[in-house]
Amino acid sequence: MPNSSRPRSLPHRLLALATGNWLARGYATVFALSLVAVFLFPGSGLVPDLLLLTAPLSYLVTFLPLEPGAEVDGAAEAAALGFWAAWLVLCAFVNAAVLGALLTRSANAASPGSRALLRHGPGSPERGGTDEARPASPRPRGVRALLAPAVDNWLARGYLAVVAVSLGFFLVAAYLLPDPGFAGIWPLMATAPLGIVALLVAFPAEGASSLTWLSPLLFSAGAALSGLVNAVLLGRLARALRVRGARPAA
Repeated sequence: MPNSSRPRSLPHRLLALATGNWLARGYATVFALSLVAVFLFPGSGLVPDLLLLTAPLSYLVTFLPLEPGAEVDGAAEAAALGFWAAWLVLCAFVNAAVLGALLTRSANAASPGSRALLRHGPGSPERGGTDEARPASPRPRGVRALLAPAVDNWLARGYLAVVAVSLGFFLVAAYLLPDPGFAGIWPLMATAPLGIVALLVAFPAEGASSLTWLSPLLFSAGAALSGLVNAVLLGRLARALRVRGARPAA
């Protein structure tokens, strides 16, 4: 029977990554148990932990009209809870796929030559029409190879643009405005969960309740590093999706 070359759909590829290895499945299990605990024990204070577990996408729920804690009751409250739970499940699904891509060898070792082989085959015109293997270009090593997924795809580059805009806004507010207020919340949400670490490091020892007490440069450096790590993870996800989509289905 001839093989079908139709690529698999994006949800199917994401599901394969989100369930494909122990790291992704372990994360999904922790999330499921945490979500059940939140609904069984609503007064336990686990909601912030659940948001952190599904960050950074989960923090977008603050911009949506329906969220737990809104001053509504009855059907509106049930709708808010249902929407909130569904959103967190979606965020956890994406995070599980990211973790799955982190341990996917094909995503980590993908190269232009291997992607061309998947697209055109060994005897295609783009490879000279022969089976002779061309000399492989040297693969980047070290830091360059580690950071390459953060800049070689539109998903990671778009995320880095969001991080850069949020950090730029924060720095302008911190140094040029008389009252920056809570401007640091934007880079914090954009770079979570690692951005939380940058926030804790930048806080003074005595603590404060407002982001105006941050050390702007220290927080910005930590948030930028956190965003770079997130971009690398997103880049690995994009690579894994691209490779899986190019594989012919049997």
